[in-house]
Amino acid sequence: MAEFEAYTVILTLESRISKMVRFLVTTVLLVLVTACGSVGLLPTSELVKKAIALGLEQTQQELSQKLELDFQGFEIKQLKIAEEKPLTIQNLPAFRVKGKYDLILKLPQRQLTQLQQPFELYLQIQQEGKTWRLLLPDKNSKASQPIWRSYLIQ
Repeated sequence: MAEFEAYTVILTLESRISKMVRFLVTTVLLVLVTACGSVGLLPTSELVKKAIALGLEQTQQELSQKLELDFQGFEIKQLKIAEEKPLTIQNLPAFRVKGKYDLILKLPQRQLTQLQQPFELYLQIQQEGKTWRLLLPDKNSKASQPIWRSYLIQ
């Protein structure tokens, strides 16, 4: 009878140890998958340039109409990202990205260069993880929570 009880205790311990090992392995794998996945979801410099260009295109159109200027385009150079802060906007992962860039505005007769232009962007990856959107707070909104306008970054 004592052998049966000892055998039962050993089987119970083996079962518990086996469950603990499976739990630890699962936890480690989840941490590794999450860490690797989040690194791949950071906004790249190229994505940030496209987002800045999207915002500049909208501003450029407004300025062209109001000032009757003939913009020939622009170029973004020397992009430096200083901060990428993860956050959640409307229940989706997003990033606030800050930094500086040099801007070259092309006009018919000349070029204007603006150095070290600061930027702050809100970028959001969509649920499927394939596309990014530029988020701009609606300046006309009087709501307590900001209302975001969303633009697909091509």
